[in-house]
Amino acid sequence: MTAKYSVILSNVGSCSDRYVTGGYAEPFTISELFERVSHIPQVTGVELVGTWHVTDKNVKELKGHLERYGLKLASIIPDHFGQMKWKNGSFAAKDPAVRRDAVAHTKEMIDAAVELGGNLVSLWPGQDGYDYLFQADYIEERDWFGEGLKEVSGYRPDVRVALEYKPKEPRTHSYLSTAAMSILMAQETGADNVGVTIDFGHALNAYETPAESVALLKKYGNRLFHVHMNDNFRHWDDDMIVGSVHTIETLEFFYWLKRTGYDGWLSIDQYPYREDGLEAVREGVDAMEVFVRLVDSIPSGEIEALLKSGKSPEIAAYLRKLLLSPVR
Repeated sequence: MTAKYSVILSNVGSCSDRYVTGGYAEPFTISELFERVSHIPQVTGVELVGTWHVTDKNVKELKGHLERYGLKLASIIPDHFGQMKWKNGSFAAKDPAVRRDAVAHTKEMIDAAVELGGNLVSLWPGQDGYDYLFQADYIEERDWFGEGLKEVSGYRPDVRVALEYKPKEPRTHSYLSTAAMSILMAQETGADNVGVTIDFGHALNAYETPAESVALLKKYGNRLFHVHMNDNFRHWDDDMIVGSVHTIETLEFFYWLKRTGYDGWLSIDQYPYREDGLEAVREGVDAMEVFVRLVDSIPSGEIEALLKSGKSPEIAAYLRKLLLSPVR
């Protein structure tokens, strides 16, 4: 399996939550964050977040950091979630001025991505949804979202636009809630450069089997453009170290990434609140490497034979030997 590892830049720094809003460690400058990423040799790419890391004044500075540390831009995540103006939505906001602003910001991030040598923006429209019943027009607001998506995808057809879904938070209900919802939205644009980002933890939150989500995206248009890796206990987006909870589901996920020929970035999206960010990300990357090697080491046909038989005792025995027996 081809593996390219990247990390969202802030993940190696200090994280805050709604209780400790100042963060659980001293903040780092952007320059310091790049330097910290350079201590993880397997990582060859970074993801940047619009307004957090990317402004209209610092693109040249960011390009210098990428060149200095030999890193590539994996993607830019436009900021459609972290400012007060998005509180009632971005692409699906009731206010047309806000919708125009969401489109304009996305185009700016597309331009920045191209200037930085990238070809992907990953959209997480976290504020697009609703909190209360009878609060939203489920059809009209999705129409608005689709219109904005068509505009940004047509702006630079050479740049891919990936939709990152999540069932809830910060809204109680998100419009892009599942892999299937995202496939529908991508298909509606009619654009080949619109696909999906699977965040492993968001798939768990949606009570999906993440590997099945990979398969669906392959079947319905080969639309898996990007992957965010982390883990959680399903109830919340805990953004924990890769494989620390759902080990077997992570293994199946990597098997289906290989089987479907995914060759994009495997990007860390962990939020190590109380851990040292660098050490937590390093462990997440090391875990991904082990899963890739493990999947590659499985003799051809063994998993396929289990899938054809469907016999759960045989499957359980195989996984027990694979994961719990001494290394062969």
